[in-house]
Amino acid sequence: MSILDVENLYKTYGAQILFDHLSFSISEGDRIGLIGVNGTGKSTLLNVLAGRDSMEEGHLRHANAFRMAYLPQTPVFEPGVTALEYIYGGTSPIMTTVRNYEWALRRLEKNPEDLELQAELFERQQQMDAADAWDAEAAAKGILTRLGIHDFDTPASESSGGQKKRIALAQALIQPADLLILDEPTNHLDNEIIDWLEDALNQYPGALLMVTHDRYFLNRVTSRIFELDHGKLYAYEGNYELFLEKKAEREEQTASGEVKLRNQLRRELAWLRRGAKARSTKQKARVERVHALQGHKGPERKQTVDLAIGSARLGKKVIEARQLSKCFNGHELIRSFDLLVMPGERLGIIGGNGSGKTTLLNLLAKRIDPDSGTVDIGETVKIGYYTQEHAEMDEDLTVIDYIKEVAQVIRTADAQQVSAEQMLERFLFSRARQRTFIRKLSGGEHKRLYLLHILMSEPNVLFLDEPTNDLDTETLTVLEDYLLQFPGTVLAVSHDRYFLDRIADRLIAFEGDGIIRQFIGNYSDYMDERKRTAEREEAARKKEIPQERKAAPKKKKLTYKEQQEWEGIEDRIAGFEEQVEQLKKEIAEAGSDAGKAQELFEMQQKAEHELDQAMERWTELSLKIEEIENQ
Repeated sequence: MSILDVENLYKTYGAQILFDHLSFSISEGDRIGLIGVNGTGKSTLLNVLAGRDSMEEGHLRHANAFRMAYLPQTPVFEPGVTALEYIYGGTSPIMTTVRNYEWALRRLEKNPEDLELQAELFERQQQMDAADAWDAEAAAKGILTRLGIHDFDTPASESSGGQKKRIALAQALIQPADLLILDEPTNHLDNEIIDWLEDALNQYPGALLMVTHDRYFLNRVTSRIFELDHGKLYAYEGNYELFLEKKAEREEQTASGEVKLRNQLRRELAWLRRGAKARSTKQKARVERVHALQGHKGPERKQTVDLAIGSARLGKKVIEARQLSKCFNGHELIRSFDLLVMPGERLGIIGGNGSGKTTLLNLLAKRIDPDSGTVDIGETVKIGYYTQEHAEMDEDLTVIDYIKEVAQVIRTADAQQVSAEQMLERFLFSRARQRTFIRKLSGGEHKRLYLLHILMSEPNVLFLDEPTNDLDTETLTVLEDYLLQFPGTVLAVSHDRYFLDRIADRLIAFEGDGIIRQFIGNYSDYMDERKRTAEREEAARKKEIPQERKAAPKKKKLTYKEQQEWEGIEDRIAGFEEQVEQLKKEIAEAGSDAGKAQELFEMQQKAEHELDQAMERWTELSLKIEEIENQ
């Protein structure tokens, strides 16, 4: 069943047509990945669907009760708004009830003796009961805990970039929605949280539409792919892997059709050149067909990023670190770390957020000083440092001026001279786009431009801090190909598992508390090894400890007390039997003395009870003796 219908969506950006009358539907339970080259309008499309941007033409149709949750690529928070206020925002009845309860709870925690706050919390608890909102509150707390959000009172705008993303992600996941829209949800998340997010989205009850550069994530979560290309939208059934196969088939069919048209045109032109006269109606129609074929526009040639850039010569010595240690605010990030970086190596640096990965890069680049230890950099080393925030970019410069700051001309790997304008074209910036101010570029275009800026300096050692964030999948593929061919050394911090699998042949893994482990292999190798280790440890815990040979069971025998009891029990039974018989005689002799007869009867009942107990005990002891004799 369709929950959102988009009809004839049209929008431009300057001279560029972003959406050329797009029409599509999103149904219940859909898991859609939206892909396309940076600058094609992916984030704009999400903003239009979320009602945060306008459209020039078209219609969006959905039910009146339709609810949508949205995670923007770069969350923006109002000054002073706390994480709690943002996360539990929204107008749904359940969120309003949970928000009021959380506020009351937080206030009472600060003033536990305040009677008015106690009464307010009690009232909010009753409202939670009435709205049946406890499950929603528990689910929300689980999401917050898993995303590492514990500080609810600090203004969200004052949080770090990674914390802002997690706060916004939590808000999107917590809100009840028919459609969840996510723009780059894996940015700033470490690999463990990404694994958790995959599971959470696979269990999400509503439909999902997302833009992500994480190809493993895209492959595991989506069941449909929307490709935005030159204003057109192409829909594919299946995940990212199936999309690649079907797209290749579509392009092959398009190319095959173009070859047929060109062959037909070649035959028609040959007929004209032989001098055949166009007298008959049929001949005139043939001439017109030739003109039509000549005017036919073939499929637009797909631009690709060309990264065949040269690099300065690199000697045998690259970087050597000895006994590096670094603490921040009393927290030890790096402890007595040794590292020898060799020419041509590809090192991936992994670990949780805040574990010290960027700190290590800054230490190795000598941007910051260690608390102890040394870093020795080879004389021929020329580092190109791609930072996570690309703070060096002057947003008021045009694209071409920014690149010309580095070089007017560059030497490629095949020794050709290429101008800055030509290099920008290879990076998908048209001549017209080169005159655009940097502040008007999309997030992905920022990243692509910044990467070119780094490479234009012809480094022989590349430091890449989260290079995959915001880059489209096609640019990522080309970047990976370039890094595999790059003659120098690469050190890359990344949470992109696919990227690490392709480019890294050694890993530096931050495992917490200043412990850094070096591993030979790519990311999947590392995770497989960790899994095997965990399985071995679990098996060792569960494995039964070999039991010592049990001594032969001791033969049963009567205890001393039981033996004494057995030897006298038959005499006791006989005594009780005689006592009962004697009492019966005395009762008979009592005659009309009712009082004496009653007293003797009670004595008889007591004697009979003791006789029964003695008989039961004799039975127990006799069975035990029989078992002993049978041993």
